[in-house]
Amino acid sequence: MAEFLLELLSEEIPARMQARAAEDLKRLVSEKLKAAGLDFSKADAFVTPRRLALVIDGLPVAQPDVKEERKGPRIDAPAQAIDGFLRSTGLTRDQLTEVEDKKGTFLVAIIEKQGGATADVIAQIVPEVIRSFPWPKSMRWGAGSLTWVRPLHSIIALFDGKIVPFDVDGIASGDSTVGHRFLAPSSFAVAGFADYKETLRKANVIVDPRERKLDISEHLDLYGQQNGLLPIEDDGLFDEVAGLVEWPVILVGTIDQAFMDVPPEALISAIKTHQKYPMFRDRAGHLAPRFAIVSNLAAKDGGKAIVAGNERVLSARLSDTKFFWDLDRKTPLAARLPALEEVVFHEKLGTLGEKVRRVTALAVELSKSIPGADPEQAREAAGLAKADLRTEMVGEFPELQGIMGRYYALAEGKPAEVAEAIADHYRPQGPGDKCPTAPVSVAVALADKIDTLVGFFGVDEKPTGSKDPFALRRAALGVIRLVLENGLRLRLLDVFQSAGASPDTALQLLEFFADRLKVYLREQGVRHDLITAVFALSAEDDLVRLLDRVKALQGFLDTEDGVNLLAAYKRATNIVRIEEKKDSASYDGAADYERLAQEEEKVLHARLGDAMKEAEAAVKAERFTDAMVAIAGLRRPVDAFFDHVTVNAEEPELRRNRLLLLSQIRATLNKVADFSKIEG
Repeated sequence: MAEFLLELLSEEIPARMQARAAEDLKRLVSEKLKAAGLDFSKADAFVTPRRLALVIDGLPVAQPDVKEERKGPRIDAPAQAIDGFLRSTGLTRDQLTEVEDKKGTFLVAIIEKQGGATADVIAQIVPEVIRSFPWPKSMRWGAGSLTWVRPLHSIIALFDGKIVPFDVDGIASGDSTVGHRFLAPSSFAVAGFADYKETLRKANVIVDPRERKLDISEHLDLYGQQNGLLPIEDDGLFDEVAGLVEWPVILVGTIDQAFMDVPPEALISAIKTHQKYPMFRDRAGHLAPRFAIVSNLAAKDGGKAIVAGNERVLSARLSDTKFFWDLDRKTPLAARLPALEEVVFHEKLGTLGEKVRRVTALAVELSKSIPGADPEQAREAAGLAKADLRTEMVGEFPELQGIMGRYYALAEGKPAEVAEAIADHYRPQGPGDKCPTAPVSVAVALADKIDTLVGFFGVDEKPTGSKDPFALRRAALGVIRLVLENGLRLRLLDVFQSAGASPDTALQLLEFFADRLKVYLREQGVRHDLITAVFALSAEDDLVRLLDRVKALQGFLDTEDGVNLLAAYKRATNIVRIEEKKDSASYDGAADYERLAQEEEKVLHARLGDAMKEAEAAVKAERFTDAMVAIAGLRRPVDAFFDHVTVNAEEPELRRNRLLLLSQIRATLNKVADFSKIEG
């Protein structure tokens, strides 16, 4: 088994294209090798700003020989058909064999192909991959016809330590590359991947992007430890800066104190968006006036000139940000509200100003059901929540919406509850996002999401199987988290109708929430069929009560009594269903105690009556565990009934009463959940 090493060296590849390009190179070459009958043990792709590299281990030195049997026409077929078969196989008539089956005697060609050398296969497929490589954007250069993301300079193609000769648009494959553009620009030959990786490292190139990212992270940590700071973790930013350098060198600059009164989120957005600098915070969690430059160059002066240059550039950027901050505070948030009338929220749902009015009314209504929520604060927060969308800062950095509204509200002297609600009303934005807990924040966040859901469902813009352009699933999950994590006792159908939903839309939304709830609770180990079983009873719209009921049901079914009673339920239900179909009759109703004959059925009759009353009372008082205990007591009389009583008795009235008794088992258990929906 042998190794194949490929390197494509070019001008700088944009960082955003690098990871995908490495995956594409591995996929395309691997697929073509396997299609040629060449399996291998492992393939790895690497990328730097200037080079794509691929190493494939465990390749055979040649393709396997192939023997193919191809069935042709019958021996008595017309001469033209036989001649055509001979031409397609390249054989002569005497080289064919004759095979007889039940349909006659047929001509068969046995074609044996000797496998070609793997190097020859590579020499064919790699140029094909290069010419058809799926770059998002590519260019032509010089007089050639090849297109590549940036001008391609050289190609390493080594199989089993030897050059695989081919040519792509005048670029001949070889075994040489170059090191770092400035630190080690000389060319050198390599003998294989291990040599390639090690020699490049000596030439100031770390070819593995994961190593470069780790190197950056470790140096930031080291600087932080030495200076009492912590780097602000940002996986996406670290990936991006690792794609900008072949030899990361960490330098640290200082942010002018004149900018440190600008909100830290605004500084971080400006620095990250424009300059790609990692940042630091102090041990108390405050933004530190330090930024890191991930340089591609180890300068002779220790990086002083680089740092000075970057500090000047950063100061210019932050001057703009500070200008926005100062300018925005000159106009109160309330004065920006008329401008929201000029922004269309959705063509069928009106302007942003109209949405604000709807959300405000709903937030006030919801605050009456949220302990601790002040309706007037909810009204003020909801009314101002979208105002920062018309500020200069949010116009420049949209990710700061809500966050800047909080700062501007505090600057105007608004109550802290109002300011926090403005910042929190977009949350939670995903499974990992913090869920608001402050009462006013919860009221406004719920109102904003429910208004969106009711609005889009009302105009029939619902999510489809694969599309959710208005993020309605995320909004529903946000509502579920706000309700459950804050223990809110809300009747969702009433809330939907308060938000303007028609009865039909409200029911559609409730079903949508039931599905989202299954997704949310599945991650917490709650069975989806139990949610269906509880929801099926009465379209439960109080999520807290629904969850309590589901948890009690799950606890019951985890016991031996629960498992056996579920089995008895299914047995009783099946018997009743079959007999109802056979008799074209319904056996819903109460059994006549006087017409029961055996002690076991009389005992069951009595216990069903008691259990029914106890379960009803417990469910009404929301003591769901007590309701499960009540029906758990049915296990022994139910078992005794099935062990000793024949349901289909000869006497018609006795048989009818026994079937009614079985239907009472179903009715009693359905007081706590629809057991027919439970799997198992």
